[in-house]
Amino acid sequence: MATFPVADFLLPDGFAVPGRRAVLREARVLTEAGHLAWSRLGRRPGRGPGRPGASSTGRADARPVVLVPGFMAGDASLALLAGALREQGHRSYRSGIHANVGCTVRASTLLEARVASIVARRGRRVTVVGHSLGGLLARGLAVRRPDLVDGIVTLGSPMLAPGAHHAALSRSLEALVRLSRAGVPGLMTLDCVAGECARASFEESRLPLSPDISFTAVYSRRDGIVDWRACLDPLATAVEVRSSHLGMVVAPAAIRAVVGAVDDPRPELGVA
Repeated sequence: MATFPVADFLLPDGFAVPGRRAVLREARVLTEAGHLAWSRLGRRPGRGPGRPGASSTGRADARPVVLVPGFMAGDASLALLAGALREQGHRSYRSGIHANVGCTVRASTLLEARVASIVARRGRRVTVVGHSLGGLLARGLAVRRPDLVDGIVTLGSPMLAPGAHHAALSRSLEALVRLSRAGVPGLMTLDCVAGECARASFEESRLPLSPDISFTAVYSRRDGIVDWRACLDPLATAVEVRSSHLGMVVAPAAIRAVVGAVDDPRPELGVA
């Protein structure tokens, strides 16, 4: 079977596809999840995640936070991160994405509607936290609707080169395109990966942000899925953590970085 590459503009000069063995580093996600479980032992009853959208501490300055999952993941993948934010008194909301496998432009439109409804309910702009592809959606929304977004936090999101990803991801994209061609609805098409749809999403995610929107980019040099250099958007405050790509939604260091960015939208540079 013939394969297709992602569009050239998604992999600019200066960035590289992670080596085939790089994905082996992703096995660390099991250890990272174990560390999170261990860190939560012994906490007082009633300090758990609680119901979606609830604030467990009732902070007067509780921020509404919308969490956006990565490629092929859904809202459930961010449950532990949502719980950590609620434990700190913030209000977390699901994006409504059950599986991030569809057209990026359509996903952006649906995310915008979801965020607009939350802003109308809460009466204030929201912070959007996105993992991987979810971070690109968050940045695009911040460009398009600064009236809805107070800040964004991205986790391992290759803003500068979405095509700088491991071959395993390319195979997953190819499978989705083939299924779409076979008539399965709601999946990415070739246009979403190498056509005008892909170009529109990428170009929107590269536009400047309103100066009153905070932007924190969390990245890891141990990332086995994307080139970590592609995550360093020049407009963002970069925060390095020691975790795998998948582990950014469960690793204690990454969760601390997100909570810190929501509490203090302009954190200091450093390694968490």
